[in-house]
Amino acid sequence: MGIHERLRLSKVINAKGTYTPLGVSRSSAAVIAAVAEALPEFVVMEELADRASEVIADATGAQAGAVVHCTAAAITVAVAAAMAGTDPERIAALPDTTGMKNRAVVLEGQEVNYGQSNLQAIRLAGARVSLVGQLAFSDDVACLVLVSSRLAQQVDLAAAVRAAHDHGVPVIIDGAAQFPRVGELLATGADAVLVSGQKYLASPTAGLVLGSREFVRAVRAQDKGIGRGMKPTKEAIAGVIAAIGEWRPDTWLAGEAAKVADFVREAAKIPGVEAREWPDPAGLPVTRAVLTVDDAVGLAAELEAGDPPIFVMVHGDELALELVSLGESEVRVILDRLRAIGC
Repeated sequence: MGIHERLRLSKVINAKGTYTPLGVSRSSAAVIAAVAEALPEFVVMEELADRASEVIADATGAQAGAVVHCTAAAITVAVAAAMAGTDPERIAALPDTTGMKNRAVVLEGQEVNYGQSNLQAIRLAGARVSLVGQLAFSDDVACLVLVSSRLAQQVDLAAAVRAAHDHGVPVIIDGAAQFPRVGELLATGADAVLVSGQKYLASPTAGLVLGSREFVRAVRAQDKGIGRGMKPTKEAIAGVIAAIGEWRPDTWLAGEAAKVADFVREAAKIPGVEAREWPDPAGLPVTRAVLTVDDAVGLAAELEAGDPPIFVMVHGDELALELVSLGESEVRVILDRLRAIGC
């Protein structure tokens, strides 16, 4: 008896992407084994965090890395690090920011909601948010927080980083789903890049903070303050290390591109369906399949009401499907369901 039967859970086909309400992603056998190996063991967590930093740095080119509970936690902890640094008294005082630079600048159009507002994640550290149309930096600015996501307005990240650094302001880039292009984000010169472990890397739930040694040291120092409630587990760190160890971007990207191309070719044969490939607008090297139909909302509802439920994204009169985590048999089920419903 599997987890679905034992806990009376719905089996679903997730073509909605790395979507938290559907469990985000599927971990590989190697990651599962690493988690299982860690669970019954005692370790010195500081040593494990050091090993994770080394692995993250080697794989991404960052100077250092840290693992926290998730990317939302990474936003809060990174902002805390920008305000408090490694000062024990300031770390203990947060979210009281008396005597600290405590303003976080966010560009208009880069406020996003992923189940929680990114602005709330910033405020949890005790920071005040300045939502601005043009970059401007007063003496009380602790950091600039940028977002790289298809959900946010696209901006010239490198130019924004330069503008902030010209005023001595550190920059944090929230790139939760952007692990496949983390090198590009680091190349902007940002002090910290935040990515999800459990999305395309498919580790256990974890947020990765990559950046300068000084900034990552400050992030890890928050474990003695508000970061305590956002700490990673030993099994999460072990899973991240394993997932990074088996990450092969060229193979992964080629496989996903072929999967989408095959799906689009087959979907285009279904009467009433126009199918095309949709490159990610934020530059993530993941292509999605887009289906133009008469009633996208109605079709999405029918797919979700079926057995098994199929979850897709709806954009106006189009459906968008992400096939990254799906096996061949699940892709066939989607195509068969589309044929059976009729579009």
